Amino acid sequence: MKEKLKRLFSYYKPYKGLFYSDMFFAILGAAVTLVIPMIVRYITNDVIYFDRADARHAILVLGAVMLALVALEVFCNFYIAYFGHTMGAKMEADMRSDIFGHYQKLTFAFYDNQKVGHLLSRITSDLFDISELLHHGPEDLVISIIKIIGSFVILLTVNVKLALIAFIFIPVMAIFAFYYNGKMKTAFKRNREKNADINSQIEDSLSGIRVVKSFANENMEMKKFKAGNENFVAAKKLSYKYMGIYNSGLGAMSTLITVVVLLAGVSLMLNGSIAVTDLITFLLYINNFTEPVRKLVNFTEQFQNGYSGFERFLEILSIAPDIADEPDAVSLKDVKGTIEFKKVSFYYENESEKVLDNLDLKVEAGDYIALVGPSGVGKTTLCSLIPRFYEVSEGGILLDGTDIRHIKLEELRSHIGIVQQDVYLFSGSVMDNIRYGKPGATDEEVVRAAKNANAHEFIMSFPEGYDTDIGQRGVKLSGGQKQRLSIARVFLRNPEVLIFDEATSALDNESEKVVQQSMENLAKNRTTFVIAHRLSTIRNAQRILVMADHGIAEEGTHEELLRKRGIYAGLYQMQFGN
Repeated sequence: MKEKLKRLFSYYKPYKGLFYSDMFFAILGAAVTLVIPMIVRYITNDVIYFDRADARHAILVLGAVMLALVALEVFCNFYIAYFGHTMGAKMEADMRSDIFGHYQKLTFAFYDNQKVGHLLSRITSDLFDISELLHHGPEDLVISIIKIIGSFVILLTVNVKLALIAFIFIPVMAIFAFYYNGKMKTAFKRNREKNADINSQIEDSLSGIRVVKSFANENMEMKKFKAGNENFVAAKKLSYKYMGIYNSGLGAMSTLITVVVLLAGVSLMLNGSIAVTDLITFLLYINNFTEPVRKLVNFTEQFQNGYSGFERFLEILSIAPDIADEPDAVSLKDVKGTIEFKKVSFYYENESEKVLDNLDLKVEAGDYIALVGPSGVGKTTLCSLIPRFYEVSEGGILLDGTDIRHIKLEELRSHIGIVQQDVYLFSGSVMDNIRYGKPGATDEEVVRAAKNANAHEFIMSFPEGYDTDIGQRGVKLSGGQKQRLSIARVFLRNPEVLIFDEATSALDNESEKVVQQSMENLAKNRTTFVIAHRLSTIRNAQRILVMADHGIAEEGTHEELLRKRGIYAGLYQMQFGN
């Protein structure tokens, strides 16, 4: 815990000036609230007995002093509210930057087992809880201690009996508050879990809205949402129940203290043990020691929520990327694109069955290789191993004779271009999405890439051309248009190795022809791997690898494989019937 707290406090370091000034004004504001009732007591105890002229002058001076103190308190409260929250926001931004940067480093294996909604909650609600603790926690703690101790000491000097009567309620308030605060904490934790679940469900449903509508399953999605929403409301109701008990109970106790102090004070007045002015002073101070109890209890809640959020934050940061640069990783010069698999085996995390088993394969620079076979035999997996999206379980993969594990990861992937079946386009313009392949590219380079990908013509048909907004995930474009933009990205990147992962399988025949032409343009003089479902698209491949369970079952050209009358011939017969 010591190391965790040290890590937590390290986020104050860049903002030490803000933190110290925030604490200074918090202390000053608390001191002001203690001073004003004492001035009122002095006026009612002493000043009213001055002669008229002196009393008038003293009241004017003391009134001015109290107005100045009120103005000072207003400034202190504004400072800690504005600059304190600003400090909290900056620290939250720093933590968000840390966790988002770490998300970028984590591998496919991590994301395979995560829900986007839960990852978002780590970067939103958890970080908010942490920033609230870092901002409010220290000032609430200091303010509460100053007010409780200061009020107690001051009231002891006024009347010991009445002070003890008033403060006897503090432990009762504290026990009550801590008990129901714990209940609220548990309930609010459940709220966050339900909130993360419903966010994940909503994100999933909205991302697949076209599938939902195509199957006319809106009612089914509403049922799923309703179930999640009802669970969320049930969790909220329980938390609000405890919140109601907590707030009403503390409010009742504060009122009860006022009543008891008033009755006890009147009783002492009748006995001549206390003056009416001192009773007024007591009543003025009551809020100064009841309100801090709430703050202290809130602090414990903030600490619990913030610290548990910080533990979850550290939990993510502690996940080391499965794939990272070796200390002595190298850069490659003059990459040709020769790829060699040496006795490569692979199995996914938490699975014992191998997807690839002892695979040997050499692809010379500039070769055009097609991978075919039933779903689940490892075609995509094989290609995913080349850019190190996953790490080989056994064996090694070489690029131009160098093990890819010895090459800097960014350098390795800069030499590889990937066109997938499910194209992901970002919100923004056509220009921005193509330039994603090479962020520093000029407009002329982008246009040239689009022309090479047979995309320039349809882009210019848009009213705003390359500045056209394509909508979230490119919803305003057809499947063929999306694919050509993704190919344009790769053209712009100009890699030595290409991977086409069933890039045309979701397209209609007309779009397929155009995209196929774009792919062939891109593949010229590059080492190319094509994962194909439609065998018509790879008839001209230099080598066709037919994959079965654990590896390569057949290899050859289209004609050679047909003559073998093996797996490939069977697949061809199924598609074309001759």
